[in-house]
Amino acid sequence: MPDYSKIFIDGRWVAPDATSSAEVVNPATEEVIAHVPMGSRRDVDQAVAAARNASEGWARTPVKERAAAMARIVAGLQERAEELAALATDDVGTPIGLSRLAHVGLPLNNFAFVAQAIAESAESFEQIGSSRVVREPFGVVGAISPWNYPLHQSTAKVAPALAAGNTVVLKPSEVAPLTIWALTEVIEAAGLPPGVFNLVSGDGPVVGQAIAAHPQVDLVSFTGSTAAGVKVSQAAAPTIKKVSLELGGKSPAIVLPGTDLPTTLSQVLPAAFLNSGQTCFALTRLLVHADEIDQVEDLLAAEVAAMRLGDPREESTQYGPLASRAQRDRVLAYISSAVDEGQRLLVGGPQTPTGLERGFYVQPTVFTRVPPNAPIAREEIFGPVLVVQVYRSLEEAVALANDTPFGLAAGVWAPEQALALAVGGRIRAGQVQINGGGFNPNAPFGGYKQSGNGREYGRYGLEEFQEIKSFQL
Repeated sequence: MPDYSKIFIDGRWVAPDATSSAEVVNPATEEVIAHVPMGSRRDVDQAVAAARNASEGWARTPVKERAAAMARIVAGLQERAEELAALATDDVGTPIGLSRLAHVGLPLNNFAFVAQAIAESAESFEQIGSSRVVREPFGVVGAISPWNYPLHQSTAKVAPALAAGNTVVLKPSEVAPLTIWALTEVIEAAGLPPGVFNLVSGDGPVVGQAIAAHPQVDLVSFTGSTAAGVKVSQAAAPTIKKVSLELGGKSPAIVLPGTDLPTTLSQVLPAAFLNSGQTCFALTRLLVHADEIDQVEDLLAAEVAAMRLGDPREESTQYGPLASRAQRDRVLAYISSAVDEGQRLLVGGPQTPTGLERGFYVQPTVFTRVPPNAPIAREEIFGPVLVVQVYRSLEEAVALANDTPFGLAAGVWAPEQALALAVGGRIRAGQVQINGGGFNPNAPFGGYKQSGNGREYGRYGLEEFQEIKSFQL
């Protein structure tokens, strides 16, 4: 197992300046499974200095050599795939099957894609009239990642940043950080020059703030809540650095009349409850026509009641606990408040699931016929809570879908794809699922409005970490 007492700066595992640590708790057992350092501003200063010293050399490293380094990281992650999946399950509470798919499969894709993309691009440029346009690295990237998909969200920043020729200082969430130590060991074994990649653990108010505000950090990439994104932006503003934000969501799923409801709901529910609802693009608002609400409620009640909630290490488990006690308590507070307000509870509720008294479990919960001004219809809960809303016309459905400060994702189900696409085109969101279309990890991902700015994944995610320069010839 990695030595979680140290951080990684300038190619070496070192003792942090700070002496305090955070407990890492297995959310299924409530047992403390590790302690990680709570870094200091001095730790950030040292990491940024190392990244700055390595910046020019890494930027000048031939593209094919950087691509080969990314390929070595892919091989290292693949070799430790089952270990990483088990770590994610113990750290986040994600069922082991989903851990293999999302917590390991997506990070592998993140590095594999950029390795191929930059190898193919070589030293390419674009000719625009008499001008030659090239892409260059920014320099030092500060990456701040969340706890819900810690390895995936970290690699969605680290992989394209490194491939593009930037050096990186990464701060993972202290809530679920264990896979990041394993990632760092893999990067170390891949032989990147000292200072190209650095790891400093800690909390947002100290380490995250220091990274965002640091004058020698050229770009900050942050994933987390909208409130935290505001603080990152404010900290970064005095140095006029680029800030890329992937923030919260309250994403709608519009079901238009005439769809096959059992099939549609079998696709909507996983999109709502994925990772126990701890997914930024979860479709947590289900918009249903008034003529079909009774049938939808009957189907939802049966489907949700049958969900397999339990030990995330068991292969048959569909949904595990929430990632922390604090998140469990936050979600239960939303559910209890909605019940007290008189919102109509269809299934689930604030009671502890039977037989799961130990662990941070919450019942999959559905409220129905919820008015648009209710807090559970407007605020990101980040747990297994689905809100059903009723519309009576297509215009009302579109207006209801857009009646949110967020714009990360959406879904449209319709009898014909053309209609679904037309409606999806009217929704202010960065990604729209059409009739259950699958997630594409190489398509651009990011939000409108208060869901953030910038894009991650694939070619667009790589370009996010590249400056554009014009040579006038």
